[in-house]
Amino acid sequence: MKPAGTYIQFLIWFCITGFLTLGAYGQATDNSNPSPLKFPTPQGINNQLFYLQRDPNTNTIICELNIESDGDLNKKEPIKVYWIRYGEKGEKEDLSYIQRKFAYGIQTKDIGNEQYELKFVSYKKFPMYLIKSTEDKKYHVYVTVNKKKIQLERIFLRIEGGSFWLPNVKYVELKGINTATKTQTIERIKV
Repeated sequence: MKPAGTYIQFLIWFCITGFLTLGAYGQATDNSNPSPLKFPTPQGINNQLFYLQRDPNTNTIICELNIESDGDLNKKEPIKVYWIRYGEKGEKEDLSYIQRKFAYGIQTKDIGNEQYELKFVSYKKFPMYLIKSTEDKKYHVYVTVNKKKIQLERIFLRIEGGSFWLPNVKYVELKGINTATKTQTIERIKV
């Protein structure tokens, strides 16, 4: 890719979720400055892995396991990513070309043993892992933040102002299950 394109991709992803890697340096969880919006929790989505929500509206990105009609995982494209437009009657909608290519699209790499490395197209330095659990025999997405391995359920981006290409992201919250303690956890990373 051309250097200018790489720079734009970095800016978009850094403003959206790229700063998640900053959490590896031990920042404390902060519960101040909650969003003024009440976000719905996606319901009834078979094979949902995790979802992403952000200000300034309740529209939600869904990341779902891509299962073939025979029940097997689509190994070429193991994850489907799409919107649920809660602000628009809860309609399901595909990502736009720009969203898919520069922000929310996910690249996958088969790393063997029914495991996949996942990276948002706009920031490839933050890996997530799609792994079949030995406990429930289902696929889940795992991330490591603040030295904790988390079975990811939700990513939330707190945005206050800015523009489409350069939103003012205040923090990122990762919600899921701490795999070591088997308890719900929320890790917040200030930007």
